[in-house]
Amino acid sequence: MTYAPDRRTLRRSLEGLALFRDVFDDAIGRAARAIVDEPSYIQAARLVSLLIEEAELSSEELVGDAWQNHLLDRVLAAENAFSRKAERAWVEEMGAGLLRQARRELGLLQQLYYEGGDILAAEAYAALGEVGALGWSSYRPLARGPQLHAPEALALKHALAASRDWQSLTEKLAAVYAAAGVGMFGRFRAFRWVHAGERGHLEGVHHPDPVRLDDLIGYEREREVAVQNAERFAAGLPANNVLLYGERGTGKSSTVKALLNELGDRGLRLIEVPKEHLEDFPDLIAVLRDRRERYLLYIDDLSFEEQETHYKALKAALEGGIEARPDNVVLYATSNRRHLVRERFGDRASDEDVHAFDTMEEKLSLSDRFGIRVTFGAPDQERYLAIALGLAARAGIILPEDEVRRRALDWAQRQNGRSGRTARQFVNALVGELAVP
Repeated sequence: MTYAPDRRTLRRSLEGLALFRDVFDDAIGRAARAIVDEPSYIQAARLVSLLIEEAELSSEELVGDAWQNHLLDRVLAAENAFSRKAERAWVEEMGAGLLRQARRELGLLQQLYYEGGDILAAEAYAALGEVGALGWSSYRPLARGPQLHAPEALALKHALAASRDWQSLTEKLAAVYAAAGVGMFGRFRAFRWVHAGERGHLEGVHHPDPVRLDDLIGYEREREVAVQNAERFAAGLPANNVLLYGERGTGKSSTVKALLNELGDRGLRLIEVPKEHLEDFPDLIAVLRDRRERYLLYIDDLSFEEQETHYKALKAALEGGIEARPDNVVLYATSNRRHLVRERFGDRASDEDVHAFDTMEEKLSLSDRFGIRVTFGAPDQERYLAIALGLAARAGIILPEDEVRRRALDWAQRQNGRSGRTARQFVNALVGELAVP
């Protein structure tokens, strides 16, 4: 005699997960586990609202219903011994015990995929006072915005949804982890290092700046060496740390952000690190070491006041302390200052520091520890106008060249002076002006 699946069935499947336990270690998963243990209004409302929000606002089409799509996404994002080993080694190099456990748990996840949604929907809506068979299939995703999965991951997502034998897809899942990345690194290309309390952690950026190198008119010669260095780094070759310094608005930061969009398909990832968190460098390195991706650590608007000591953490990051910097990490910093630590004339005449000259040299030589230094000077009038004309042409502005030049110079006089940023702001304003009848 067979029994219809119920909460006890789900509980057994959930309790059988060891490697893939983190699949349910998110807000939706925790609400689902709570309902399996004991349905309540609070947990039911949380599960329903979270699944609706995720499904309706998804930038991709759903595969299966809202519950099934969520479960597939969590499996692809799982970070455990199996996925991490798959990221670093061939399946043939995995232990038989690891493969056996992974196959077993994929069988349990298959049960949760096909049976779990209906049970959870019935329990959740009953707790909310709904009578009738309400499920998770009546939602329509936004389906606009950035793709959440690499092509290999999306193909496997469809393969799992169509299969009644997930265990037979164990090797294909390992191949996707190897090709597309593991955990949040398989889902995001850009990250921020942020603090929550005492400790820092990585946070994925859902909508990174889409700027491309072709969008940056002017300074092609200046940024060429920084671009070539990043290309070598993405190819797995040795690369230098890079300092881009010079006048504001000349495209230093945009150049770094454009590298992600040019080289992201080759495994480059961008991590923005605030200067005040440079002391966390060892913690960040521990997260990135031995990963398959190549990580460009981006420090924007880097400079230090004389009383700040963060520059010592940067020095250690550049030169390495007792722990060597891994080969898959390089630093790119932007600054408006050639010498990163502010120095005053009074510092040279200080009576307090016995070795004042050595201290001064330590501060001023910080920028010399970058292997490559690129200068972005303020544009002269002709370069500024060339940038403005190029941007205007790309924006589809149809005006006589003399008028565009005249207007661009007038804008620079009234606004922030000549720079690439000023030229872009001028063109944005001109597009808006011409669009109004």
